Amino acid sequence: MDVVLFWSALGIIVYTYVGYGALMGLLARRAQPVASLPDDFTPPVVMLVPAHNEAAVIRDKVANCLAQDYPRERLRLLFVNDGSTDGTAEYLRSVPEIEVLDISPRGGKPSALNRAFAHLAATTPDLEQTIVVLSDANSMLNTQAVRRLVRHFARPEVGCVAGEKRVQHSGQVTGAGESLYWRYESTIKRWESRVGDVMGAAGELFAIRPHLFVPLRPDTFMDDFMISMTIAMQGYRLVYEPDAYSLEQGSASARDEWKRKLRISGVGIQPISRLLPLLNPLRYGFLTFQYISHRVLRWTLTPVLLLLILPLNAWLAWRLGGLYQSLLGCQLLFYAAAWAGHKQEQRGARWRPLYVPYYFTLMNLAVFAGAWRYLAGRQDIRWERVQRLREQPSPTAQDASEFTDKTDLSR
Repeated sequence: MDVVLFWSALGIIVYTYVGYGALMGLLARRAQPVASLPDDFTPPVVMLVPAHNEAAVIRDKVANCLAQDYPRERLRLLFVNDGSTDGTAEYLRSVPEIEVLDISPRGGKPSALNRAFAHLAATTPDLEQTIVVLSDANSMLNTQAVRRLVRHFARPEVGCVAGEKRVQHSGQVTGAGESLYWRYESTIKRWESRVGDVMGAAGELFAIRPHLFVPLRPDTFMDDFMISMTIAMQGYRLVYEPDAYSLEQGSASARDEWKRKLRISGVGIQPISRLLPLLNPLRYGFLTFQYISHRVLRWTLTPVLLLLILPLNAWLAWRLGGLYQSLLGCQLLFYAAAWAGHKQEQRGARWRPLYVPYYFTLMNLAVFAGAWRYLAGRQDIRWERVQRLREQPSPTAQDASEFTDKTDLSR
C-alpha cells in the first residue's frame, strides 16, 4: 500500500508541474492555426485602473496609458481612487484627460471594481459594444497593448483576453525565480489558448466584455481569476495575447515575495470553493479538465503530496532500499539547494541553478502559510503593496524584443 501511495503521489506531482504543460504543448502542435485578427478593429475602450496610495508610480502609469497606440477618441481612461491618502487622488484629478472615480473610505479592490463597473453601466450607452481593459497601477504596458488585446473581440465568442506578465530582475534569487515562473506560466497559457481556454487572467493586464462582469463579493482575494473564470463559465472563450504585456520588476526581497505569495497562493482555496460548479465535467467538459489540472491541483492536493512524499520516501528507502534511496537522495538534494538559495538571497549572492528549487519551495510553503491565515480569518482583503526593486518606466521596443528573445519557451 505504501508503494502504491508513493508512486501515485509522485505521479500527481509530476503531472501537475510538468505533465499538464507537456500535454498542452502536444495538443497545441496539433491544433488548427489561429485565424488572422484584424488590426483595424477599434471598438470603444475603457481603460480601468484601480489605485490605492500609488504616488510612487501614478505619474508613470498615467503617461503610459496616454501613450497607448489606440485612437484617442475611442479610449476612455477611468482611474478608481480607493481611499488614497498619499496624494494619488490629487494628482489624478489634476490630469484633464482622465476620469476619476473616488471611493472613500477604502474598501479594497473587489469593492472598487464593483463600483467601477456599476459606474460604467450607468454612464456608457453602448456598453455591449465597449471593451474594458483592466490594469494595475504599478504595471507598465507596451504601447500596442490595448490594440493587441482588443482585436480578439472581433470574434464574438471571445469574452476575455489575458495579457502577458513579464518580470524583470537584476539576478537576485527571488526575482529570477519569479521571472522563470512567469515565463513557464506564459508558455502554458499560449498552449492553453490554442486548444481551449486560458486558466485565468493576471490582474496586471486583461480585457473583458463589461456586460459579462459578475459582481465580486467584497471579501474576494483573487479578483482577476474570479472575473475571468466566471466569464468562461458563461460559455465565452478566454484567450491569450502575448504581444500585449505588462512589465514590472521582481520583488525587492524574499520577504516581499513571501508576502505576495501568502496572498496569491495561500487563498487559492477561496475561488475553488466559490466555483464549485466548474468541477463538474458533465457541464463544462474540457474546461473542467484544464481547471483541475492547472489550478485546483496546484492550490490544494499537490502541496500536501509534496509534504507527504518526503517521509514516505524515507520509509521506503529504509525498508526497500535501491531506487527509493536514490529518489530520497534527489529530494534531499533539491531541498538543500532551496536552502542554499535562501542563504544566497540573504547574502545578495547569485547562482542560477538555485533559482528554481528556492522559488518552487517558497511558493509551496506559501500555500500552507497563506491557507492557514485565510482559514483563521487573518487575511486582510486590503492588499499591502510589496516593495519592488525599482519603479519601472514604460517598456520600450528594445525592452520588448530583448525580453521576448529570452522568454519564449515554446521555441
